[in-house]
Amino acid sequence: MRKNSYKILCFLFSVGAFAQQTKTKKEFTTNGKKITVYTTAENSNLRLTSTDNLTFSASKQPLETESAVFVEPSKKFQTFMGIGGAITDASAEIFAKLSKEKQTEFLNAYYDKQKGIGYSLLRTTIQSSDFSSGSYSYIEEGDKDLKTFSIDHDRQYRIPLIKQAIKTAGGKLTTYVAPWSPNAFMKSNKSVLKGGTLLPEYYQTWANFYAKFIKAYEKEGIPIWGTSTQNEPMAIQTWESCVYTAENERDFIKNFLGPTLKKEKLGDVKIIVWDHNRDLMNYRANVIYSDPEASKYVWGMGFHWYETWSGGASMFDNVGKVHEAYPNKGLMFTEGCIEKFDAAKYQFWGNGERYGISMINDFNNGTAGWTDWNILLDQNGGPNHVGNFCFAPIHADTTTGELIYTPSYYYIGHFSKFIRLNAVRVSTAVSRSALLSTSFLNTDGTMATVVMNQSDKEITYNLIIAAEKTVVKIPAHAIQTLVY
Repeated sequence: MRKNSYKILCFLFSVGAFAQQTKTKKEFTTNGKKITVYTTAENSNLRLTSTDNLTFSASKQPLETESAVFVEPSKKFQTFMGIGGAITDASAEIFAKLSKEKQTEFLNAYYDKQKGIGYSLLRTTIQSSDFSSGSYSYIEEGDKDLKTFSIDHDRQYRIPLIKQAIKTAGGKLTTYVAPWSPNAFMKSNKSVLKGGTLLPEYYQTWANFYAKFIKAYEKEGIPIWGTSTQNEPMAIQTWESCVYTAENERDFIKNFLGPTLKKEKLGDVKIIVWDHNRDLMNYRANVIYSDPEASKYVWGMGFHWYETWSGGASMFDNVGKVHEAYPNKGLMFTEGCIEKFDAAKYQFWGNGERYGISMINDFNNGTAGWTDWNILLDQNGGPNHVGNFCFAPIHADTTTGELIYTPSYYYIGHFSKFIRLNAVRVSTAVSRSALLSTSFLNTDGTMATVVMNQSDKEITYNLIIAAEKTVVKIPAHAIQTLVY
């Protein structure tokens, strides 16, 4: 009887295993699938334009002379949590100056999945940043007990725009926040500007401040997914800034911010550490994650790109090294923009390519979400109260009322429009250095493969999946998304 029972169990297990294998194999196949190609290219009118409808055919070993993109759907990595941008005071103030018609166009351009590029992430600030018309606070100076706390300032421009963005996005945007500086009385330099540090006697006050802000925004109907500890904690800026060493940030989270959010029934709010450039992110991860009492409060790490294109190579490998060392912690790109605004370069193609290069490399190194800086700025790259003007994917000329779409908008759109929430990145590789590529398998079974051509020449490449392929042409200095 035992022997027969054992045989029956083995048979049932084998049937179950076969069914599971079959189910896994059905997750993605090329059988009967059509490929729609969307293209954006320099020196053309192609902007997220459907340029080809292709089919798969039998494939074999590619030749050395052929260019190829290889996708292996069975090799899965991180789950995608979205792409978006920051609604700053500057963005909200300029939005308010647009006509109702242009406001609708703008909202659809970013947040509508069909009419626009389907943003699903949103970052905003706790108190003022450089991209505010001036410095401001939610409390009166010296109010250690936060009795005067009010977000009335944000109700004029920022909160109304955030609410409209959420509505246009279908009722949900994963929203996270970041402070640029504690109040002057809490800091060593007695100023919200030019760095300084948070004084130890105000650690609890400042932790309480996060909780107050999150609850105030949630009362407005804006759920807060997470908060970073501090924007750019190793930068002494002319604008709002505050310095935390890795050890300072670790101890503030462990002893104050983490416990306070938990006590205030905000334990589900994710804490993001670092929120600065790729160059020093590994040290910050090692210090904070190696402390279990601090690490237990931390969702993961945010990072920026401002070490990039500033005299040194992009440090994409650092993102991968953090992911390799701490695979259970999240990674999110939290800010990037093209600096040094120049209206003559609205359509400079290299600005868009910088986004494509960063996004592909960051995703391929384990990044789950990617957030641009200001979603909207004016024709001067502002407003900004310290003259730190920069580019946004969309600008508004407040003298004409027109919106200006830059190449960056379209490059971002090749990811955000076609890669949907909870998609899973799958293995993708290229055979030529002129090409960059990444792929995500959406929950509906469709694949989105993004391919970028950095060269001055059109390239014909094979998209190869297992024993099938299709042949694609990509123009010089172009980006494509293949949906199949």
